[in-house]
Amino acid sequence: MSNADRVLLADIGGTNARFALADTSAAVPLLDDSVREFVVADFPSLADAAQHYLDETGATAQNGVFAVAGRVDGDEARITNHPWVISVNRTRQALGFQGLKLVNDFAAQAMAVSLLTPKDVVAIGGAQWRPAPLSESRTYAVIGPGTGLGVAALIIRDGRAYPLETEGGHVSFPPGTPEEIRILDILSSQFGRVSNERLICGPGLVNLYRALSEIAGEDPGGPIEPKDVTARAAAGDPRCVRTLDVFCAVFGAIAGDLVLTTGAWDGVFLTGGLVPKLLTSLQHSGFRQRFEHKGRFSPAMGRVPTLANMHPRPGLLGAAAYAVERFGPKSAAHA
Repeated sequence: MSNADRVLLADIGGTNARFALADTSAAVPLLDDSVREFVVADFPSLADAAQHYLDETGATAQNGVFAVAGRVDGDEARITNHPWVISVNRTRQALGFQGLKLVNDFAAQAMAVSLLTPKDVVAIGGAQWRPAPLSESRTYAVIGPGTGLGVAALIIRDGRAYPLETEGGHVSFPPGTPEEIRILDILSSQFGRVSNERLICGPGLVNLYRALSEIAGEDPGGPIEPKDVTARAAAGDPRCVRTLDVFCAVFGAIAGDLVLTTGAWDGVFLTGGLVPKLLTSLQHSGFRQRFEHKGRFSPAMGRVPTLANMHPRPGLLGAAAYAVERFGPKSAAHA
């Protein structure tokens, strides 16, 4: 790997900063043995954290792709839940890079799809996925519950991958059963407008648990966290088990709607921090039934694969895909 092919990658959240190297000339560009993780609060800036990684590993690079958990607005990005304000130009100059691309973390999650292999995913339901080269047109949807609900798409045309960033997590929640209509009534009294993110994310598990408790006429008790809901469900608590059932069913319905609105007939990738933890629940719930239950389009939906992304570092993988696109050997041909 020449120095020109080496790109510094970063996946920056509110708590942790993950760094790695990409070899843009390689078939598998993300170099797994180069990954390091640091605590964001230990560094005054992104440039300082990146320089620490380079110094610690002895690596050098001419370019970088940094995925950040925040909105990228022109030259600048702000990290959600952390005071870092990142300037592309100042960071590039501080590191002595020729080029630096700053991307939203969920755009990176979408770009990661272009590098996933069958061993990186677990199918939810019977529809199978066949990876395709970039020369074949594909449209994928990406949806991920974590602290919030991220929604994106990946459009592959003419040998290039184009991520589509959205705020689809804030689409209004569409109840599909009498129970869900009651849940909507309860959450509306608390929040006013109810978005999908009010249900399908970590805090959404708590919202669902409390709403189901109210429907049952029971006191939900004191403070409860998402991890408490999943732990109690694993221990057999009926209310928490029902909470996960409703969560998965609503998640499936929303993922199916995403296919209809984006034309993502080639597959939906489920990502985010909750998906690996809820994999068994997703596989043995109403997720797939509600995903397919789209009236006249139900037969077509039955052929769309839904895939849990189990790659351990999807943010860095997506940054590597960006690195190939932006700085790889073929990038000049698209300039």
